[in-house]
Amino acid sequence: MAGVRNLRQVEAVERARLLDIAAYDISLDLTDGAGHPGEGTFRSITEVRFTCHEPGAATFIEIAAANLRSATLNGVDLDISGWSNEDGLALPGLAADNVLVVDADCAYSTTGQGLHRSVDPVDKEVYLYSQFETADAQRVFACFDQPDLKAEFTFHVTAPAHWKVISNMPLASQGDLTRHFVPTPRMSTYITAVCAGPYHEVRDTHDGIDLGVFCRQSMRQYLDADDINLITKQGFDFFHEEFGIRYPLPKYDQVYSPEFNAGAMENFGCVVHAEQHYIFRSPVTDYEYEQRANTILHELAHMWFGDLVTMRWWDDLWLNESFAEWASHWCNTHATRFQDAWTTFLSVRKNWGYRQDQLSSTHPVYCEMPDVEAVEVNFDGITYAKGASVIKQLVAYVGIDAFRTGLRAYFQQHQWGNATFDDLLSALETASGKELRKFAAQWLETAQVNTLRPELSIAADGTYERVLVRQEAPPAYPTLRTHRIGIGLYDLAGGALIRRELVEADVDGEETELTALAGRRAADVLLLNDDDLTYAKLRLDPRSTATVVEHIDGLDNSLARALVWSATWDMVRDAELAARDYVKLVATGLPAEKDINLVTATIRQAQSALVFYADQSWAPEGWAQIAATARAALASAEPGSGFQLAWARSFAAAARGADDLAVLQGWLRGDDVPAGLTIQADLRWGILHALIANGAADPAEIEAELDRDRTASGERQAALARALVPTPESKAETWRRLVEDHNLPNWLQRSLLQGFQHSAQTALTAPYVAAYFDSLTTVWEHRDSEPAAEFVELGYPAFQVSVDTVARTEAWLAEPGHPAPLRRLVGEGRDGIVRALKARAKDAESA
Repeated sequence: MAGVRNLRQVEAVERARLLDIAAYDISLDLTDGAGHPGEGTFRSITEVRFTCHEPGAATFIEIAAANLRSATLNGVDLDISGWSNEDGLALPGLAADNVLVVDADCAYSTTGQGLHRSVDPVDKEVYLYSQFETADAQRVFACFDQPDLKAEFTFHVTAPAHWKVISNMPLASQGDLTRHFVPTPRMSTYITAVCAGPYHEVRDTHDGIDLGVFCRQSMRQYLDADDINLITKQGFDFFHEEFGIRYPLPKYDQVYSPEFNAGAMENFGCVVHAEQHYIFRSPVTDYEYEQRANTILHELAHMWFGDLVTMRWWDDLWLNESFAEWASHWCNTHATRFQDAWTTFLSVRKNWGYRQDQLSSTHPVYCEMPDVEAVEVNFDGITYAKGASVIKQLVAYVGIDAFRTGLRAYFQQHQWGNATFDDLLSALETASGKELRKFAAQWLETAQVNTLRPELSIAADGTYERVLVRQEAPPAYPTLRTHRIGIGLYDLAGGALIRRELVEADVDGEETELTALAGRRAADVLLLNDDDLTYAKLRLDPRSTATVVEHIDGLDNSLARALVWSATWDMVRDAELAARDYVKLVATGLPAEKDINLVTATIRQAQSALVFYADQSWAPEGWAQIAATARAALASAEPGSGFQLAWARSFAAAARGADDLAVLQGWLRGDDVPAGLTIQADLRWGILHALIANGAADPAEIEAELDRDRTASGERQAALARALVPTPESKAETWRRLVEDHNLPNWLQRSLLQGFQHSAQTALTAPYVAAYFDSLTTVWEHRDSEPAAEFVELGYPAFQVSVDTVARTEAWLAEPGHPAPLRRLVGEGRDGIVRALKARAKDAESA
């Protein structure tokens, strides 16, 4: 990957031993010299004040610039001839107290790393946002770019007069063009921030905190700042109470920026959110609103866990992200209208963790990070979702009161500093009186996921003679863990499955007998891990399976239904349940589901089952089943409801037959649109994508639709649609751009990748399997880390499910010299094909 120094942990440890950083004073000129927005590069002048514990020693500072004008150390010019972005700037002969000044021209980014620059196609206004995690602050100013060298930061930003400039702290003063910000408290480089542009601003206050919400001017009509601020205020109240320490900054801004790669970033006091995910231009369901709330609360939790108290090195990245992931769902369930957030966590986030944990790249939640490049590919389902599941299990183990007490002590002791998981564990042990090192080792230092299977014997009188839980582990990862679980006993009454009781137990080792259940009346459904306390795949016994197949909608709580849906999905992926049987279960059971998150997540899984896990000779029948199910559910849904919209989207995604495609064509013309269904903006594009992919729309319709929606979102959707055009010429041109243009903006590369492959076009893209492997090294070497990784992941021929694809992948993996992060991503692609081949064989067998 190109662009910055790949800092090694051993270097970071040595530099932290040697230096203490007092303050940065940073001046950025974002104009062209005449008060207009700059292009290409911007001027960056950094003054760093720091001490050295060994005068005379040497070190280095990171600066990734287009041009280094000059650098002085303690008033003496430095030799900058040896500087490079990949090596940084050498600092020889340090004094006890040092002042370093670095003058550079830094490049604007279009990859979402550093200072990203975008132009709004609506009004041609320029918008900037910064993104510095993991180690991209050096793209904007000279810095010791590691989390444990905290300092104070003072920003001075010269920008066009009509621009808003937002940073971590409030403005101290401003002139015609230059804004001077209040110095920050001590913080890490990666959570500093500068956003700039003619942003629309909405301000509010809550509990003495000044709140700001920002978006582009062309999006102001869609900004529902009231709902964003409602969730934010509820989060502040909850976290203030639970954490026992107030948010420490005077203001909290949330900037909804275009072309942001991730969901959001927890810059201290200046959170950046992805506009395309969280500002809704057309009607959405409560699924989208809950996802936004979860992201708002996730970033807010980081203000304490990550920003106020920061990891020492990136091997504790998991703790930052896992805690914020857990805390956001904890807060959602207790403080907002989304009180079933743990259902969403299981059906969306935790399933991500299970999927990631079963890849060849699986790793412990806690693992050594030898360098920054290794961290870049570790923002994964294990770091977020499995880690959050472990924290949820830890809370169940020590109790919420002890967990809260330990957490408060941790924040008090380590505020403004750096800490490790061991520090948190010590605080929790003191609070709970329990020894937690064995727990931590078992859950955090081992990889892969266990499976829990019930084994029942029922006496003639209908009571349980014996109930066992058998715990399994993959042969390569044989750890059998201790699980604190709930066992739910559900009785069928008039079509409803009512939980009679919940029994808690510890499962340990290969076989655990649940003696508390002996002699109790057998339930119609026995559900392991009810309330979803532990992290494990589940199986149902035959009696329970037979019941839920007919009555899954009868389970009396959404979390129980989510557990059953998750178990059946795992069985499909593990080739224990035929994809066609899963599709049938979805078709019969999902239309009655009343949790919008379960509907959304499960219908997507059914579509994935048809793409990857179904015998492709049967798959057209499966698509027809899902389309018919969606169309019927759409017809019976309340007009204008989220369920109507969810089923309309599902119908559009599943449509393959001529009759269904004709219905979609009519919707775009305004014909026979179901009452209450609004066909506009993003839903229109989704329908057009389906029609283009299946050869049922003329490519000229893409340009006509773009004329209706000449916005950044419209440009993105149109690029995706063009890549979907099912002709050899279209695919050839899309591929040429993807592999030859190393300067594609992040949004355009992503759109081209998303449109290049489609499940209805596997024959069309089959010739590009070899081309993919031929292009990997060049792309990896010539692009920044995020677009390089995105090309590897989304460009992998995942739809070419064949032994040949596996063989080609393994041949590439056998070649020496490929970087470990690149090998990891390619290996994950192979894992998906291997799994799909087994599942397809199971499905074909069932026929």
